[in-house]
Amino acid sequence: MVANDMMMAMRVHAFGPPDAIVQESIAIPAPEPDEVLVRVHAAGVGPWDGWIRSGKSVLPQPLPLTLGSDIAGVAERIGRDVTGVSPGDEVYGVTNARFTGGYAEYAACKAVMIARKPRNLSFVEAASAPVVAVTAWQMLFDEAKLSAGQTALIQGAAGSVGSYAVMLALAAGVQVIASGREGQLEYLRGLGSHEVTLSSELARYEGKADAAIDLVGGPSRSQLLSCVKPGGSLVTAVPPPPTEAAKRRNVRASFLLVHVETRYLDKLTTRFEAGQIQPYVGAVLPLAEARSAHEMLDRIRPAKPGKIVLVPELPQANR
Repeated sequence: MVANDMMMAMRVHAFGPPDAIVQESIAIPAPEPDEVLVRVHAAGVGPWDGWIRSGKSVLPQPLPLTLGSDIAGVAERIGRDVTGVSPGDEVYGVTNARFTGGYAEYAACKAVMIARKPRNLSFVEAASAPVVAVTAWQMLFDEAKLSAGQTALIQGAAGSVGSYAVMLALAAGVQVIASGREGQLEYLRGLGSHEVTLSSELARYEGKADAAIDLVGGPSRSQLLSCVKPGGSLVTAVPPPPTEAAKRRNVRASFLLVHVETRYLDKLTTRFEAGQIQPYVGAVLPLAEARSAHEMLDRIRPAKPGKIVLVPELPQANR
């Protein structure tokens, strides 16, 4: 249980570059009736954290705030209205709808946004997954409504969301055309993609896909749209969706803003434990080095591929 009333957290008092992040000792939050207090063993770092830090979030973000949404850890205290979670349970998921509070030793998490951690994943591996893997699931199956035997063209397939999109599509019996840059094609073949292509060579797939998953945006989007069959879908995580151009081709275009919920995490847990999907971890840093993690996000310093993860206690979180 909680030994004292204070914890270390990585905070922002004014929006700005990575050096806006400061380390502070603050009170451990008390869980609301619908929350679970989690001792954080690992916290994932994603682009949305950089948007919040720099003041570019689409959601209101009152200051000061603790950054971070993806977490994995152990349930410590349970809100009075929470069922299905007990103290001592190993969990993973997202803190709250504002995507804040995770870069800390403890986080109060909405119970409907966490789930049982996959037994075969470490805390670090589990913390790398929630937002990106749920995003991939919702793009493929909620928005594009893909099913076995159909074909998905995934643009940006070597990234964190894209890798999960490839693995989840393959597990569902969907034919995958994975698009990436020079140097990424061998990795995409290793994931099991049926075909791989450079983004510059999409023209050869004109009219071949039931759905396109766009994780890149930019100039390649019009070419990607031409790859979708009439009646198909283009789903993007990079706004705005090409609505008018899609209508001219009889293609449905949509933008996905992810909603992480227990029911989606449970689906992922099943697939992790079945070996159908694997975590995609990049750099692992101590929690106190959150600035360095955000310098990697902003490409101020190099980072290896995969999800960046912060750990309050590195040896414990990697056990």
